[in-house]
Amino acid sequence: MTNHKPSPSTEAKAPRFFYGYVIVLASFLVLMIVFGAQYSFGVFFKPVLSEFGWTRAATSGAYALNTILMGSFSIFTGRLSDRFGPRLVVTVCGSLLGLGYLLMSQINAIWQMYLFYGVLISAGTSGMWVPLLSTATRWFAKRRGLASGIIASGTGFGTVIMPPLANHLISSYNWRTSYAVIGLIALVVIIISAQFLRRDPAQKGLLAYGAAVANTESPHLKVAGISIKEAIRTNQFWVICIFGFCAYSCLQTVMVHIVPHATDIGITAAAAATILSTFGFLSIGGKLVLGGVIDRIGSKRVAIIVFTMMAASFLWLLAADELWMMYLFAAIFGIGFGGFAVVQSPMVAEYFGLKEHGAIFGLVSFVNNLGSAIGPFTAGSIFDKSNSYYWAFLFCAILGALGLTVSIILKSSQQKKLNNEESRQK
Repeated sequence: MTNHKPSPSTEAKAPRFFYGYVIVLASFLVLMIVFGAQYSFGVFFKPVLSEFGWTRAATSGAYALNTILMGSFSIFTGRLSDRFGPRLVVTVCGSLLGLGYLLMSQINAIWQMYLFYGVLISAGTSGMWVPLLSTATRWFAKRRGLASGIIASGTGFGTVIMPPLANHLISSYNWRTSYAVIGLIALVVIIISAQFLRRDPAQKGLLAYGAAVANTESPHLKVAGISIKEAIRTNQFWVICIFGFCAYSCLQTVMVHIVPHATDIGITAAAAATILSTFGFLSIGGKLVLGGVIDRIGSKRVAIIVFTMMAASFLWLLAADELWMMYLFAAIFGIGFGGFAVVQSPMVAEYFGLKEHGAIFGLVSFVNNLGSAIGPFTAGSIFDKSNSYYWAFLFCAILGALGLTVSIILKSSQQKKLNNEESRQK
């Protein structure tokens, strides 16, 4: 036998400074601004209502349209990023996002809100999550989960920072000025950060971090997998879609209605905004900690944990009538949803492999966004009819219980098939 020496294409020493860390930082900053602004919608809710007298359902409808179109547009922005690279996609979408918030500061009719927030801002937001996490996947063969978790935690940091900032600007000036400032911040931070993005390490003459090592860690995910047509014929795919719908319906109900609810029960607007910040801060820990737990106990068990927390948090919310009780709700729900946010992608890989991971995860994400749209709209409609969020939050508790149920019954037979396929290939 002849000795085999690793070629440069299969083994490379990590440079003293790896450019992938720049990708992570730039992506983190972009998501911090994008979703910090997105999750500030509830802070603007009552000020806008008080000026125009719209119903809560009608106002929530703009957010619902935003989430539906964001999911639809994401299918295309992911493909555009593959073809043209994330720098162009994020720059263009960041420009649309910033322009949308600037135009929101000038609205005088409900149709304008639906056009600017429902369409323009959704188009801008759609070019962020999928392209950025897809780019991180290319740059990090090893520590991919950690890199993705750090990037995803940008949404949590954004939720900590942006709602209090928006509320401060509203109280100091007005909601129009607040939207204008957010638009300017988005334009500057996103466009500058986008210039540091590169589609893959080859553009910098590098290999992905730990590429040679990672090829031996999870080989069945590298060479095995099924197509999206095959995936949608499995029960596992629809179970993953169902609990994604449940989780995101609950999430966006909180993002849109928790601040109005808090002020309804006598909590000040400033304190109510910090409830969202508490959620955002604790969701960071959920992403980083439970993301690592997935590697040890599996995605299914983590899904069971997070849905138990989500269902329990809404049951607690039904009785919460003081600020500390609202903070406790935000903490439990924040940790739970933070963990869920990092469950789905590895779960899709676990059950269906990486052959068409992006396409399958993209379709799952679209169903998530349907939940994001239906949840807050339904909650707003319930409030308009009952003048209370009680039944809306009870409905969220039921969705959490449904997510817990389907997580428990989720079977791992598809993973066994992938392992068997890998064994045959060996």
